Amino acid sequence: MAGRINDDDVKAVRDAVPIDAVVSEYLQLRSAGGGNLKGLCPFHDEKSPSFQVSPSKGLFHCFGCQEGGDTIAFVMKIDHLSFSETVERLAAKAGITLRYEEGGYNPGHQRGERTRLVEAHQAAAKYYAEQLGSAEAEIGRAFLAERGFDQAAAEHFGVGYSPAGWDHLTRFLRGKGFTDRELIVSGLSQDGRRGPIDRFRGRLMWPIKDVGGDVVGFGARKLREDDNGPKYLNTPETPIYKKSQVLYGIDLAKKDIAKVSRAVVVEGYTDVMACHLAGVTTAIATCGTAFGGDHIKILRRLLMDNGSARVIFTFDGDAAGQKAALRAFEDDQKFAAETYIAIAPDGMDPCDLRLAKGDAAVADLAEPRTPLFEFALRQIVNRYDLEIPSGRAAALDEAAPIVARIKNVASQHEVAVQLAGMLGILDTQFVVRRVAQIARWQRGGGKDQGAARDGARQQRTYGEVQAPVAPAGPALNLRSPAHRTERELLKLALQRPELVSPAFDAYGIDEFTAPPYAAVRQCVQDAGGATDAPSDYLDAVREAAPDDTVRALVTELAVEVVFARNVDEAYAGDQLVTVRLRAVERRIRDVQGTLARLGSNGDPGQLAAVQNELWVLTQYGQSLRNHGAAAL
Repeated sequence: MAGRINDDDVKAVRDAVPIDAVVSEYLQLRSAGGGNLKGLCPFHDEKSPSFQVSPSKGLFHCFGCQEGGDTIAFVMKIDHLSFSETVERLAAKAGITLRYEEGGYNPGHQRGERTRLVEAHQAAAKYYAEQLGSAEAEIGRAFLAERGFDQAAAEHFGVGYSPAGWDHLTRFLRGKGFTDRELIVSGLSQDGRRGPIDRFRGRLMWPIKDVGGDVVGFGARKLREDDNGPKYLNTPETPIYKKSQVLYGIDLAKKDIAKVSRAVVVEGYTDVMACHLAGVTTAIATCGTAFGGDHIKILRRLLMDNGSARVIFTFDGDAAGQKAALRAFEDDQKFAAETYIAIAPDGMDPCDLRLAKGDAAVADLAEPRTPLFEFALRQIVNRYDLEIPSGRAAALDEAAPIVARIKNVASQHEVAVQLAGMLGILDTQFVVRRVAQIARWQRGGGKDQGAARDGARQQRTYGEVQAPVAPAGPALNLRSPAHRTERELLKLALQRPELVSPAFDAYGIDEFTAPPYAAVRQCVQDAGGATDAPSDYLDAVREAAPDDTVRALVTELAVEVVFARNVDEAYAGDQLVTVRLRAVERRIRDVQGTLARLGSNGDPGQLAAVQNELWVLTQYGQSLRNHGAAAL
């Protein structure tokens, strides 16, 4: 049984690793105001950022899909890790040695599967890199040199060599404590007649890393004629390697992609190397598969999909390259970024271009020139005889639905005009109307389904902030002034407890009219209150939550920006007074109802008590109006 990680060590890890540093490994973050950061949520598809990070609180929350939590929760969710695996990974980054209870620590048995598989790949990458200097690897060094890559370039990209023997790596990793099962599952070894043997033998090796920088797979290039395998052999699908979800070079390119809002998509490992060495440090490549939807999600989070973002595809000029470009265009509308295609002269790829014409030619190739939609349309149009009416009509029938998929109406109109020019149709407005007609038909076909999905979600919004589904009671209505003020007060109690205490701790649970907010108020009370809040105050409030729904709301309120230019005692006092005054007014209405039911024939003693309570409440309400927070 795995040993339990010491609680103090878990807390040390949580405190040592800033959440913004971890999250920014996976997506671009920008200021959201109030010290918070925002980005495109990695857990659901969205066009505008609703994912927020609060570095000061160590929490994240998405107002779109309601995912939220601390640093550990983020890594667990995004990398599909167990709690222990996540703490171990973050501890390694922070240089913290973990202590395990219940019988000590045995790395070979207690570390989670993903952690072990990544460790095996890291060890393999180091082993392959060392083997590149061996006598046997001369053929690999010659291959690199012929393509303009020296030893420094090989080291920068971690390029290595797999020995030609049957089980060199397998025996090496066994010596490091990895089991045969782990080696098979990792894809580094495969079953042989007498046990596991190396999957990669006698090949040049490129380590493939995920966005977080972990080695999760390899790309292997054939070097010898007697190798009967494919030209490129990649790691098979494993628990940590999904070829549709990795981009070679993303670990090196991600910071510059986010910085300049530009990504260059090339076709191979050597093309990525050539681009980076030529100064195009935003280059990435797919790994043995076509560029698709999951790759787009990775890039969109880094690009933030702002209006100035650019994605440039560089494909070979041959038929296969043109086919790849058309496949990329099929997903074009999943980007908010502008997409372009670049094809080098004479059909050369970036690696060949660098050899023939130097770094400047590669840098020039990566400049956006031909929009991808224009290239795709020309490929379609060129298949038809535009000299005859039937050819132009057939080309229009195939091309118009593609133009109709462009969501921006102004862009759609502009491209339709360009299509008319490509086809040689003088009646431009005919083409524009045809495209618009198809676009309306396409939208109509999906309208009912979209409405049904929206209805099922039952999302309620206030500004750009989506309200969580209430755990009980009536739905939150953030257009309600009462609910808005209660929400603001709870945000202050979680984010700036010193501004609302000790008054807040005297507020009853029933002063919060929305059941979800009453539940959060109860959590604060159960955690010891907001007065003199300790350093782990937020953690205590989250731990006090009765279920995940309430805990998610606590996280959301702790991250959401307070809607005030100046968050100070005056603003906090206004929220305290408003919530209390509304509670007093509700109680006054209740007492007035009781008084009406008693009438003049009621019990004199009870009647006097009710009248006295009404007088006290009325005076208190008037005092709150006249003196504000001083009357609390």
